Amino acid sequence: MNPEFKSFKDMTDADYADIGLRSGLEIHQQVLTEKKLFCRCPAGCYSEVYDAEILRHMRPTLSELGEYDGTALMEFKTRKDIIYRINHETVCTYEMDDTPPFEINQKALDIALEIAMLLNYKLVSEIHVARKQYLDGSIPTGFQRTTIVGIDGWIPYRDRRIGLIQLGLEEDACREISDIGHTRIYRTDRLGMPLIETVTEPEMRTPQEVADVAEILRRLVRSTGKVRTGIGAARQDVNVSIKGGTRVEIKGVSRIPLIPLLIYNEAKRQHSLLRIRDELKRRKITKETLETKDADVTGILTQTAWEPLRQALSRGERIRCVNLKGFAGILRHPLQTGKVFSKEISDRVRVIACITRLPNILTSEGTEETIDSFIWQKIRKTVSAGDLDAQILVWGEERDVQTAVREIIIRAGEAADGIPNETRQALEDGTNGFERILPGPDRMYPDTDLPPLEIPVSRIEELQKNIPAPVWERVPRYRGMGIPEHLLVPLASSLQAALFEELSEIEGLSPVRIAVFLLEKRKAWSRLHLNINRLDPEAWRIFFKSAAKQPALLEKGDDLFKTWLDESGLELADELKKYIPPALDMEAVEDRIGGLLKSEEGMFPDLQVKHRYLMGKLMPGCRGHVPAEEIGQLLRRRLEEKDISHE
Repeated sequence: MNPEFKSFKDMTDADYADIGLRSGLEIHQQVLTEKKLFCRCPAGCYSEVYDAEILRHMRPTLSELGEYDGTALMEFKTRKDIIYRINHETVCTYEMDDTPPFEINQKALDIALEIAMLLNYKLVSEIHVARKQYLDGSIPTGFQRTTIVGIDGWIPYRDRRIGLIQLGLEEDACREISDIGHTRIYRTDRLGMPLIETVTEPEMRTPQEVADVAEILRRLVRSTGKVRTGIGAARQDVNVSIKGGTRVEIKGVSRIPLIPLLIYNEAKRQHSLLRIRDELKRRKITKETLETKDADVTGILTQTAWEPLRQALSRGERIRCVNLKGFAGILRHPLQTGKVFSKEISDRVRVIACITRLPNILTSEGTEETIDSFIWQKIRKTVSAGDLDAQILVWGEERDVQTAVREIIIRAGEAADGIPNETRQALEDGTNGFERILPGPDRMYPDTDLPPLEIPVSRIEELQKNIPAPVWERVPRYRGMGIPEHLLVPLASSLQAALFEELSEIEGLSPVRIAVFLLEKRKAWSRLHLNINRLDPEAWRIFFKSAAKQPALLEKGDDLFKTWLDESGLELADELKKYIPPALDMEAVEDRIGGLLKSEEGMFPDLQVKHRYLMGKLMPGCRGHVPAEEIGQLLRRRLEEKDISHE
């Protein structure tokens, strides 16, 4: 039924082309503002402390066309108690939907416009705020205010362009604390913070291309210095489809390196679901012809020894069996790495019926020892099962079990169609799990509280002055300056890029040495927990201007900065005086080289090896007095002269 799908490491670009992989990104990035987007509460003030709890229940509303969004209806089925833990310093009545919104945060809008220009978007001339329904409770109002600031952008990638559909500006949602049974708890400190959402075209054809593009976009927005960094400040959603399938959204990808494995597993899952569809079609089973029967089997299982069911019975829960006619072998069919089709059903039961205690289902096709064959025979007889049928047991509170039975039947019917439109949650092992039905356009409608906002040309012209040069323009320029390949992109996309270019104009300084200090040394000092906040542009200017006059300072720079950043109360200019070397005594260096050449004669026949070895011997006594480059040149000249004399 399922041709073998290659392992992750064995998949090639050609293999992904064969299955017709298409993928796109939706990247959410918090922008760096002091206030939230539609109120004046502080942004970025996270806290575990809360002053009160608010309980809410969410209900769907009709769209402008008089239709309900499928996701909203799904969330309504869950009958969740949504609890918000609020801190009075970070939340106001706007976020609880008790007062109208303030005017949009102009600073956040400016940042969004600047980033849109950096990504080659066509800017809108007028901002229109819309409401997007969120009935999972992540926003207390039940909707998110959002707007589009740019459309039809692009970034270069390899030998082509990747299209960017739109860039939106919207308010962030709450942080989820727990989701158990019918109770979901949120913390509201993140709520309302400004976010930009970058949406790409589905133009990536391999998992690695998606990761590459995500990294490019991450570096581009960070190069502005106007977005937040750290855990939770940026979140990627990945859209995946294969030939014959449909779009599936994987939400909450926290780390870019995880993207390739997530896409591989989703492609494998979709490939397997299409094989299941074809097999069901061969068995003449469609969504319309699917036959099921369910029955209460609690009484049959009163003497079971299987612990999950024994505990369920002790809690007074009910057990029902669903018979799926003609589904023999389907439930154990492999999908993602380490997961079979029955996991799809278990996820639906967990999310929609809120039966969250696992395991929450038991199938007749499991391989482990659970309930004995005699009891299974009685259960099969109760639901009139045939030899080609499969059975699923589900247990819980009566109302939840009824919901679960309906969802089991719905998911079995969807299997006959192939791949359902879903939003799925990224998991740390590179697989994913069901989160909700994929939202549609029916959840969007205009916001009547906020009027349109015109974006005048003069505002755009002023903002253009703040846009950094794109990474793809800086990289070839830096390569021409001799910057090593591993530093090119990090430097070109860093906040230090403009300062690097300024310092590179100082006569007598090596751009490579400057880049190493700005990136690698700075990172190393940060890992030592030194106070790198002292490394402002002026400190770098003082150091490198001094080093241009006293090149040997570059050799002592690491020790100098470690001392200054750790404990020194001196100004940097005063600290430098302690490291300025004495007058150059090349005669003494020449004598030392002569002595080493005599004592080490004959040890290394290879000139390069001998040069490296002798430099290691020379530098401890010369560092800070004579630049390493000069010593290296002098040593090489003496070695070559000695080599010629031997000939």
